Amino acid sequence: MKILFLDIETGQSQALASIGAAFIASYIRRHGHDAALLRVRQDTDIGDVCRSVEEAAPGVIGFSMTTRQFAKAVSVAKEIKERMDIPIIAGGLHPTFAPLSVLESGPFDYLCLGEGEEAVCELLTYLESGRGLTAGGISNIWARGSERPEIRPPAAVDLLPFMARDMLEENHGVVHVSTMRGCAFPCAYCAGGAIGRLYGGKEYIRRRTVEGVLEELRQLRKNTPVNYIIFLDDTFTLNKNWVREFCQSYGQEFGTGFSINARADTVNPEIISMLAKAGCMHIIYGVESGSRRVREDILKRPGDSRLFVDAVRWTKEAGMLATTNYMIGIPGETGNDIEETLALNDQIAPDDFGCFVFYPYPGTVLFDVCRDNGYLPERYLELAADDDQSILTLPGLTKDDIARYYRVFGRVREDSYLKRYGASFNAEDKALAVERLRGGTDAA
Repeated sequence: MKILFLDIETGQSQALASIGAAFIASYIRRHGHDAALLRVRQDTDIGDVCRSVEEAAPGVIGFSMTTRQFAKAVSVAKEIKERMDIPIIAGGLHPTFAPLSVLESGPFDYLCLGEGEEAVCELLTYLESGRGLTAGGISNIWARGSERPEIRPPAAVDLLPFMARDMLEENHGVVHVSTMRGCAFPCAYCAGGAIGRLYGGKEYIRRRTVEGVLEELRQLRKNTPVNYIIFLDDTFTLNKNWVREFCQSYGQEFGTGFSINARADTVNPEIISMLAKAGCMHIIYGVESGSRRVREDILKRPGDSRLFVDAVRWTKEAGMLATTNYMIGIPGETGNDIEETLALNDQIAPDDFGCFVFYPYPGTVLFDVCRDNGYLPERYLELAADDDQSILTLPGLTKDDIARYYRVFGRVREDSYLKRYGASFNAEDKALAVERLRGGTDAA
C-alpha cells in the first residue's frame, strides 16, 4: 500500500521537510509498501493540492505536524475528505501531545502517538488486507472512536533503515543526518523532554553507533554529492566519548564540512578543538535568555552566562562560526529580562543569532503554565502561525512590547552583519543582504 505524506509549509520555504516521514518511508519500503511526499506550499491552491493527491493515487494520506501546522493541516485534510474517500493519519508532535484535538477535528481517521516506523507499517498492512477502519489494537495507532492505544517500546535506532532522501528535498549537496533520538535535558519549553516522559524516561535516549553513522554517509556519498552535512541532533555534544570517537573516524575518512547543535555546558576547549579538526564549521548554541532568573526558574536551563561567552569564544578561536538562539515573550519574562538578553548577545558577539517569539507547545511544562494561568487564548489552535507575534496574553509583557523587541533584535542582527561584512558590498549587494536578513528576523 502507498502512503502519501503531505508536508504543510507554514514558514520559510527552504525549511527541511519532515524527517519523521523520511524515516517511516524507508522502513515501510523495506516491508513492501511505498511512500511519496507532497509539499503544500503556503500559496498553493487547495484545488491543486487535491488534484496532486488524486494523481498520486495513494491508499493512505499522512500528515506529520507540529501545533503551528495543525490549523492549515485540518483545512487541507477536510478538503481532501470532501473530494475523495481515503483514510488519513496524522503523526508528529501535535498529534502525540494533543491527540483529542486531532481526532475531534473531523478529517483524521487515525493518529500515531510517538514513533511511527513500526506502527504505520502495521497499519498499512492492516488496511491493505481490507479489514476496515478500525486499527485492531495496533500499538501507537489511535483510531477515531476507539480507546487510546498502548505505547510500544522505542525502536532500536541502529536497526532502522536510513532516511529516505527523496522525502527531504535536499539541495546543493547539503544533507541532513540524525545520530540520536531523545534528549537528556528537562527544558520546560521543549518537546524533547515531553517525548522522554511519554516513553518513561532514559530508555528513549538512544544514540547510533559511530560506525552506523559513517555507513550512512558512505552510502550517501555513493548516490549523491555530499558537500556539507547538517547534524540534526538537539545536542550533538552530549556524550564526550562518542564525540571523540566520531571526530577521529570522521576526520580521517570524510572531513567534509558540517554543523551541529550544542549546549554550552557540554563543550570545552578539547571538544571544540576535536570538532574543528574533524571538519566542523558551525555550531549553534541555544542561549534562550540573557536573564539567569528566566533560564533557571522558568526555562529550567541552569548555568551562568559565562558559559555562553566562553563557548562562543572557543568556537570562534577554533575557526568555526558560532550562532546563538534566543526567545522572547516567555511567561514570567519582563522587559528588563529581554534587555539582559540583548546585553548578553552583545557580550557574546556571535557570528549570527536567531530571535524567536516563544510559542507554547502541548506536552511541555510551559504549555501547562500558559493554559493554567489563562495566558493561552481559548481558540489558540485556530490562530495563524506567525513567527514574529505572540499568541499569549502575559501580565508582564504586552503583545506590542514583544513585537517591538522582536524588531529591535532584527535591527541588531542587521547592523551586526553589515558592520562585519558591509564594507565589501556595493549598494545592490547590501540591499540584497538586508532583504535576506529580514526574511529570517524582521528588522522593519
